[in-house]
Amino acid sequence: MTLNFTPAGGLLAELDLLRVELAGPVAHVQLNRPRKRNAISDGMLQQLQTAFVNLPAGVRAAVLSGAGEHFCAGLDLTSLSESTVAEGVMHSRMWQGAMDTLQFGRFPIVSSLHGAVVGGGLEIASSTHIRVAETSTYYGLPEGQHGIFVGGGGSARVPRLVGVACMTDMMLCGRVLDAQEGLQRGFSQYLVGAGEGFAKACELARRIADNAPLSVFAITQALPRIADMSQPDGLFVESLMAAIAQGDEGAKQRMRDFVEGRAAKVRRPS
Repeated sequence: MTLNFTPAGGLLAELDLLRVELAGPVAHVQLNRPRKRNAISDGMLQQLQTAFVNLPAGVRAAVLSGAGEHFCAGLDLTSLSESTVAEGVMHSRMWQGAMDTLQFGRFPIVSSLHGAVVGGGLEIASSTHIRVAETSTYYGLPEGQHGIFVGGGGSARVPRLVGVACMTDMMLCGRVLDAQEGLQRGFSQYLVGAGEGFAKACELARRIADNAPLSVFAITQALPRIADMSQPDGLFVESLMAAIAQGDEGAKQRMRDFVEGRAAKVRRPS
């Protein structure tokens, strides 16, 4: 699926390290520093957070991609000048705040991955809700070889995708996962051919945008929090969210459409 994107205006047009486009309820935010393999500087990170906070109210899903041959090759190490421990803590907290904006923002994000998804780039990808990888994609966490530690939320998010043992291997031994192993372990939910990632991400984002907003909110906001709760607490929150979601008038109409045969049923994959 291809969408008819047009450049965003106003503040979004002023973000020189990103490309921001709109197509109805779907937005496209592209990391646009290809000569640096989209390495993330502090300025680029701040622009990324600004973009997702300021997308129009009508946006209901977004695609995040990277210009050039790579999604994102990680942190721009030139931004890690000598700093005090306190400054290092605040730098990490800034990164974590930006990643929280992606994961717990107003709408789901589908990331289109290709080439390097490394270090900070993997932290960004793990903050998105659906990840589509092309066959050129590879994943790495070279922080251990650089004498540093992840600071953008990677230690909290990456193990939830691939497990502590896998992340430990990647950081201690410099192990790099290719696209196929990334799919098998959980870094991506979809694997497509070269050059097909963006179209697939747009297709999924358009599908997401058609869902009931309150249901989407429950899935993106409540589901990850329930996963961190004890089972009794999680089940109680689930009951609350289920009641809230099904009480929405839009959800009631969708259920009527299904019961009366106007909505598609789940089919076996072809």
